[in-house]
Amino acid sequence: MVRPKKFLGQHFLKDKNIALRIVDSLLLSKGINHVVEIGPGTGVLTQYLLTNPEIDLKVVEIDRESVVYLEEHYPALKDRIISGDFLEMEIDKEFPDNLRIIGNFPYNISSQIFFRVLDHRNRVSQVVCMIQKEVADRIAEKEGNKTYGILSVLLQTFYDIEYLFKVPPGVFFPPPKVMSAVIRLVRNKRDKLDCDEVLYRKVVKQAFQTRRKTLRNALKSLNLPGSIYKLDIMDKRAEQLSVDQFIFLTKEIEKSGA
Repeated sequence: MVRPKKFLGQHFLKDKNIALRIVDSLLLSKGINHVVEIGPGTGVLTQYLLTNPEIDLKVVEIDRESVVYLEEHYPALKDRIISGDFLEMEIDKEFPDNLRIIGNFPYNISSQIFFRVLDHRNRVSQVVCMIQKEVADRIAEKEGNKTYGILSVLLQTFYDIEYLFKVPPGVFFPPPKVMSAVIRLVRNKRDKLDCDEVLYRKVVKQAFQTRRKTLRNALKSLNLPGSIYKLDIMDKRAEQLSVDQFIFLTKEIEKSGA
């Protein structure tokens, strides 16, 4: 047995039916599909990924005890296990293009994983993952709702997001104190933004820092030109803006020379 480690946020899925359902949520194309599983643990997803001849699988595991377990129980994983931290890997060098990522992400680093995915969005074509339900709700939410936030906007800029199903605590060991959910991200057709991406992220993050305020007040710290404050969009709050509206606002700020 592998001992779940609290500092790694490990909660091992026990239900094989749910594991199979997660694996079946991957959208595969004809031919070989390059798939990376993050945090395989004891291999509850891995066992099903290995049986598909169309999947070229690699797994990334930071826990040495889990690595030893996987090596002993899944001989087919030979030379496919990367022992290390996904957050520190050079994705462009380690993995091929058109990469599909799958995994039961540790709750404490799920947001960091998504930001890594964003940084390599032209390489990562799809993500299927189980995360804390609260985070899944936020990521999949549309504008006009209180759970809509920074991660919602940034991920929806480059990915189509589908909320697949909820997972109760009782199917894990040890059971977490929260519900989980499975979502799927599929790369959309937006190759690049029509504005500076660094500025775009800055605007989105600042807009949600004081989300109850209108953008006119929320963006004051950016010291924008007076012409920007005259825009009708500045009367809205961050949660009311769609991705396209955030892009529009960033373009206007960029044109103003701010």
